[in-house]
Amino acid sequence: MTQKKDFFDKLRDFFNEADFFSKTSFIVNKAGYPFIGLFIFFTLVFFSFSDFLGWVGFVLSIWCVYFFRDPERITPADKNFFISPADGKILKILETVAPGTLNDNIKQKLKKVSIFMNVFNVHVNRIPMSGKIVWLKYVPGSFFNASLDKASENNERMIIKIEVSKNNYIYVVQIAGLIARRIKCDLNENQNVNVGERFGIIRFGSRVDLYLPLNSSVNVMEGQTVIGGETVIGEMKSIPNSKK
Repeated sequence: MTQKKDFFDKLRDFFNEADFFSKTSFIVNKAGYPFIGLFIFFTLVFFSFSDFLGWVGFVLSIWCVYFFRDPERITPADKNFFISPADGKILKILETVAPGTLNDNIKQKLKKVSIFMNVFNVHVNRIPMSGKIVWLKYVPGSFFNASLDKASENNERMIIKIEVSKNNYIYVVQIAGLIARRIKCDLNENQNVNVGERFGIIRFGSRVDLYLPLNSSVNVMEGQTVIGGETVIGEMKSIPNSKK
């Protein structure tokens, strides 16, 4: 006779199947330290008057540690590759105009690849191609579900413009979601960056849009799962020089 599993048996099975305690995944991003500390504090408080609430707090504390995991990644060395800036699922691939509110190349057509991160994905963001940060623009906004198309235009976001070769640019846009309310970007204007480097994090579910030159090839499909710092999103072709 098979013994019926209780809640904690099912929880253990879930962690095992998800490889939750994998050594390669258990590096924590420093942005998570304050949150992990708070979760642990409240767990201790809960345990002082209720075992059940204490165990709930314990599970949530483990999830918080898991959420802020920051695994090492092996980034392809080809300088013409665009590498995924985030873990998640490809929502949309389409042609559109460049993002931003600085009247900068507003009419320039680019390919946009949108990546949705749910609360179980790694949320550390990485540089998709080596270059120089031209400008950064924070845009306040709403907090719609990041999987919706309108999130790209209406949600709170950080727009990053990178010059990847002379007068050739890509854009990375960190977008807050329904639960995510904090965008952290550690970049500075005129900073040189290398592909695969960590540059920020979006807390608790969000989205990253990557804008590529129109004649770039795109090697991913809608619905595909990608890994930040490793998956090749596309490849840069020869691009005629354009004006800033």
